[in-house]
Amino acid sequence: MVALSVLDLVPVVEGEGPREALLKSIDLARHAESLGFTRYWVAEHHNMVGIASAATSVVIGQLAAATKTMRVGSGGIMLPNHSPLVIAEQFGTLDALFPGRIDLGLGRAPGTDQMTLRALRRSPMASDSFPQDVLELQALLAPAGPNQAIRAVPGEGSNVPLWILGSSLFGAQLAAELGLPYSFASHFAPDALMQALEIYRARFKPSEQLAAPHAMPGINVIAADTDEEAAHLATSLQQRFVGMVRGARGKLQPPIDDIETYWTPAEKAHVSQMLRYAIIGSPRTVERKLAAFIRETRSDEVMVTAPIFDHEKRKRSFSILAEVAPAMAVENVA
Repeated sequence: MVALSVLDLVPVVEGEGPREALLKSIDLARHAESLGFTRYWVAEHHNMVGIASAATSVVIGQLAAATKTMRVGSGGIMLPNHSPLVIAEQFGTLDALFPGRIDLGLGRAPGTDQMTLRALRRSPMASDSFPQDVLELQALLAPAGPNQAIRAVPGEGSNVPLWILGSSLFGAQLAAELGLPYSFASHFAPDALMQALEIYRARFKPSEQLAAPHAMPGINVIAADTDEEAAHLATSLQQRFVGMVRGARGKLQPPIDDIETYWTPAEKAHVSQMLRYAIIGSPRTVERKLAAFIRETRSDEVMVTAPIFDHEKRKRSFSILAEVAPAMAVENVA
């Protein structure tokens, strides 16, 4: 059985600000819970006007308070930006308030540019200690030992489950070595997906947290009642990725009628490669393509993101996904 979960980048759309984006995310989380999705994650990004989840732990607290049963967490916390003790305290606090519902996904990238990294008062070399920082964080979330000098309060004994996130082979190797679940960022960096999953499964060592490998790739799914409508809605996603190629990140733009006049042939080729695993279409198309993706990757779980400009159409996209899921024997989706 394959579970479905949600990655929400808390997009700020053109004409609105962070408040509207955050309120929409709270509404979407409630909607996702009503549909039976397994977990709902938000990601840490800084200095990006189109993403409102920079204070990731704060956002997770609001989402958890607005829901009742669904797991809520980070996809992810960029650990090089933080002291492991601070993250242990933050997520220990979240677990104390919402016991058994908090996930802690960890990434090695800074989630921002080098100038902003300096503003965060972090060294560009901080990512080099990522494996050691993960182990330190894991120890701080475990029960405190006798005479332990530094303790995370709240945090110690919570055993908040850790995930390793990545878009390269490094994260796959680390997750396998530590016996942790692994999420691959194939929603924007698909090139190493299959090799990373192969390495993760082949080298996995069972741990106290996890007895067998658990792989969760991320993909974009934009569903609508027709293929044509879905393709139209997907032009917002395509514009966002063109902006990444051009080095001009901004707010999520409304869909356009003719994407071919927007991008150059070179940009189209680049973006199409980055969105290789994006699933765009009607219910039947989504069902067929998602089933094929699950078969190809042998995923234990799939994390879906849907950058759609119109909030109600975004909710409709997740509703369609929930409607087709039973036909694929997908777990935890009504």
